[in-house]
Amino acid sequence: MDALRACLEGVIPGMMATCAPDGTPNMAYLSQVQYVDAEHVALSFQFFNKTRQNVLANPRATLLIVDPDTSALHRLAVQYLRTETEGPLFESMKAKLAGIASHTGMAGVFVLRGADVYRVLGIEAVPGAHRPAPPPRCSVMPALRRTALRLARCRDLDSFLDETLAALAEGFGVTHAMVLLVDRPGQRLYTVASRGYPASGVGSEIPRGQGVIGVAAREGTPIRISHLTSEYAYARTVRASAAAGGLAAMLETEIPLPGLAEAHSQLAVPIVACGVTLGVLFVESPREMRFSYDDEDALVTVATQLGLAIQNMQAAAESGEAGETPTETAAPSAAGPAALPETAAAGAPCVVRHFAADGSVFLDGDYLIKGVAGAIFWALANDYVHLGRTAFTNRELRLDPRIRLPDVSDNLEARLILLERRLVERGACIRLEKTGRGRFRLAVGRRLELAGAPGAS
Repeated sequence: MDALRACLEGVIPGMMATCAPDGTPNMAYLSQVQYVDAEHVALSFQFFNKTRQNVLANPRATLLIVDPDTSALHRLAVQYLRTETEGPLFESMKAKLAGIASHTGMAGVFVLRGADVYRVLGIEAVPGAHRPAPPPRCSVMPALRRTALRLARCRDLDSFLDETLAALAEGFGVTHAMVLLVDRPGQRLYTVASRGYPASGVGSEIPRGQGVIGVAAREGTPIRISHLTSEYAYARTVRASAAAGGLAAMLETEIPLPGLAEAHSQLAVPIVACGVTLGVLFVESPREMRFSYDDEDALVTVATQLGLAIQNMQAAAESGEAGETPTETAAPSAAGPAALPETAAAGAPCVVRHFAADGSVFLDGDYLIKGVAGAIFWALANDYVHLGRTAFTNRELRLDPRIRLPDVSDNLEARLILLERRLVERGACIRLEKTGRGRFRLAVGRRLELAGAPGAS
């Protein structure tokens, strides 16, 4: 079946022949045939029709699939095994069927009831005239090799994220992409890096289970759509709701999730390490049928390398932090706030407002960030204003009770990258500057005025 995956993209509907107990044959077109592995396929169960009745009574059937490039026909002998009504396979087929339904004007008709899994017993090429095969598409393997070598040179998570998106653009021609990581307390995902959009959307969030990205994270499986569909286009739905005055949508995503207005192809791949979903690598295109099974394989490989890198870099950071001596942690200053340039000190202060309910932070009335990253910023600002501190270490932040880091395994480095990029993107008067492994300083260009109790969490 590996060699026939192009026949299973849904470009040309397949056909299925079944037989009733009395020997009466039945033929029906198939909305979707899904590749499962080298020995199994899954068919979309949508209607309680004659085909369904026949399969339940007699589990043997024959499929006819068509190669969209050559029109070559292949006949598959299959045996019905089971029906899945939830889980990764079901959700993958449901998303793809939604795209097919939207493309064919059958959105209100095509509803997936289950994914029928069949064992492939035999494959037969059907004799007949067909077109010559087109020139072979460039193999993704050289690009995958170059990407792996490129990422292996990265020394920190910040550069790994940027190099991953750059490699997708330069090696695979994927110009619109983003990386989102899981925020475990709220079961949401937040954007930590993006490429190809007018606004980066760093810090934007999406609920787990919503849209292509959220479903991929919830089910831990790639979700690929080859045709425009409103059901899974979360970013476009939120933007439309906000434009129509949907206040709830605007409050839910203070930072708009980046995305193409008319994305006809989307692919979301979970970033997994040791069986745990850490985030999602998401790509999209204005072209229909842009991402194939081969592209999916390649991005799964890249996402796997990204997941292992996140895990290994975090373990290395924690190991390095454990070896730090107390003198490496900047001591509080008795002299009060750190000195500012004379021109900055004379100007109007930057008002930092913090809301403990969700950790959100505003600078001069403009939204900056929320959640754990917001709690980190508020702690840093308090220590700067009340203790005069500018030097900090990751280790102390990890142990700081004001931040309430959700889990010992939560990726603090990713939160700091998120905060650092948001400050730069907003043109804020405050910057986080790395000074060494696991160390950074707070660079402040204006006097800070905290709108809250000193040290409030």
